[in-house]
Formats: sequence, structure tokens, C-alpha cells
Amino acid sequence: MAANSPKSLGNRVGSVQCDNTTLHLLKANDFVANAIRERLKDVCIINVCSSPGSGKTTLMQETGKRLSSEMNISVLVGDPETDRDAVRMKDAGLNALQIVTGGMCHIEAQMILQALDHIDTEGIDLLFIENVGNLLCPSAFDLGEDYRVTLLATTEGDDKPKKYPRMFLTSELMLVSKADLLPYVPFTVENVTKDAREVNPEIEVLTISTLNGEGIDQWCDWLREKVKEKKAKAANK
Repeated sequence: MAANSPKSLGNRVGSVQCDNTTLHLLKANDFVANAIRERLKDVCIINVCSSPGSGKTTLMQETGKRLSSEMNISVLVGDPETDRDAVRMKDAGLNALQIVTGGMCHIEAQMILQALDHIDTEGIDLLFIENVGNLLCPSAFDLGEDYRVTLLATTEGDDKPKKYPRMFLTSELMLVSKADLLPYVPFTVENVTKDAREVNPEIEVLTISTLNGEGIDQWCDWLREKVKEKKAKAANK
């Protein structure tokens, strides 16, 4: 995928056909997403997506514990209701703000832009956007992120990349979470990796468990490298 391609990919989702004229409703979202990139030129933005219950919040907590001493991390947390996940983030020492979507099944770029006025962005190295739990709708909305990371829990089954291809097509990294349960569930990392790479040959894959720590060091190394690359890119502009 091209470096600055909008995550909407100009797809037909959110289009209106009228008298042979197509209006791409997502273009407005892409405009705001680009404004976010301009505002946070030297901040590495990671959009974390998954189904509900895949372990996004627990992963953010564990990441904060490991990396907050060496970089400034903030989290924008999206949920249809409640601020429970943001409270969990704050309890782990992270700067967090809850975005309550009011029943919407995804976050849109304008929500992120508004939220940035209510969170201290000064000196941030890494901004996580924890998206609403959903493998379908969030895939169409560019949030100004540098990278999209999708968690797929072993408890969900290994057939999801082909069932929800757009999410995996627009992701740079797939995290196979809850790896500690692999001996007990009908899930094969080899199969899910094969399907994901048939959808997106460039996607990276890591297997992780926040319970026993498997893969978390590699995940943190991946983040360190992406933050370093973003800083270097901003410095050269």
C-alpha cells in the first residue's frame, strides 16, 4: 500500500449513486484524516482494530507498562458506551481519553480531531487509537494513522481474514492474540497467516499473549522502530 494512501482506499462503501454521478462520502473523512497527519507530523499514530474481546485494552495496558519509561504514550479509546477502558488505561499510567461513539460501530476522523483538543499532545511520541470492536466498519475509515494493527484472538477462529478481507487488506500488522490458548482451541497460526497474506501479501504477523508475555517484546520492538522512523521522517521534512 502506498505510504500516504487513505485507509478508505477510495472504496465504494459510503458512496451514493445519482444520475450517473458518484459522491464518495468518505472523501470528507479522508480530508480530516490528512488534517490530523498535518497536526501530528512527528507523532506515530497506531490504529488498533479487532473484534470485541480480543485483548486490545489489555495489550495497551501491557504496552504502557513496558514502554512508558522511554516514550510518551497517549491513547484515544473508542467504545459505544462507558469510559471503563479509558479508566483502565489511566490506572496503568497512560494518558487516556475515552471517545463515546453513542452506539456507532466505528470511530471517524472528525471524532479524533475533536478529541485532540481535549488531550495533551505536547511531546507525544506514540498515539494509540483503540477502535470500536468490529472487523467490518472501522476498515473503511482512515483516522490519520500511520499504521493499522489488527488483533485476531485465537478464540475467534482462523478463518476471519477471508471473511473480513478489507480489514486485513488495510492493516500493516496482524497480532494473533491469546496465544496461550492455542493448545485448547481449533486455531492454526499457519492457516490464519496464509489467509491473511493471500488478502494482503505485505502484512506482518506476530503471535502474542499478554498472559504469559509471548511476543510482547517483539511487539514493543516493532513499535520502537515505527516511532523512530516517524521521527526521522518528520526531521527530514
